[in-house]
Amino acid sequence: MKYLIQILIAFSLLPLLVIAQEIEKDTIEDKPARPAFESSFIIDNPTNVLFNKNTLEAVMTHRFGLLNGGTNDLVGFWAPSNIRIAVSYALHERLTVGFGTTKFDRLQDFNWKVGVLKQTRSDKIPVSVAYYGNFTVDARPKENFINLEDRYSNFHQLIIARRFSPNLSLQVAPSISHYNIVENTMRNDMVAIALGGRYKISPQTAVMFDYSQPITEFLQNNPHPGISIGFEFATSAHAFQLFITNYNGIVPQKNYMFNDHDFFDGDFLIGFNITRLYNF
Repeated sequence: MKYLIQILIAFSLLPLLVIAQEIEKDTIEDKPARPAFESSFIIDNPTNVLFNKNTLEAVMTHRFGLLNGGTNDLVGFWAPSNIRIAVSYALHERLTVGFGTTKFDRLQDFNWKVGVLKQTRSDKIPVSVAYYGNFTVDARPKENFINLEDRYSNFHQLIIARRFSPNLSLQVAPSISHYNIVENTMRNDMVAIALGGRYKISPQTAVMFDYSQPITEFLQNNPHPGISIGFEFATSAHAFQLFITNYNGIVPQKNYMFNDHDFFDGDFLIGFNITRLYNF
């Protein structure tokens, strides 16, 4: 009789054990998925990546001259190059603010990134969504402008990313760029969309692509799409991206509004991005 009672108690507790296991399983699966990308940028466009609170990111971005720019340029290495140096700081795991300075046009950009949704391991939330924006000041001498507000531009982008597998990640990113003053044949606002992807070929190496398509049409001289292909070498604290691209503006709205380089006509250049993380 004693053993019968023990067996009955064991069977009565079995459903509770199963429920507890299911709850534990659901809790594990609903944790956020691993980040879709290693770096806060995929060549010329921001990614959805946000870092842990109190993380400082240092960024150096470099674009050499066009490979077909001249006969004595050493495939663009001796030609005028564009450089951006920047830092950003994670105030919260869903909020990062930063500042960057760019050589061409002396652009000073104040930027921010906000996490909206995080992809979960269970796919209850199938994508990650982030918003990136900047406010940029052209710091060239005042004789280049009629009014003070002519210096200003801004950029806003919604980033929708998904980590399809440990190796493959993709993102799509609609955006709008605004300049306070432009040529008469242009428009002040440019609506565009970007598509980017990353595929790991080893634990620390990945191939990448980044395509940016302007949508708004100007009266003449529409900007060319941005096309970039390259490699990324990443560790837990830094990422190095080496690529060819036809964008050299670095600041997003500069690329989307003013790119006159046709990738398929040979107008591309070598570039690299370096990021380094410091945790406090």
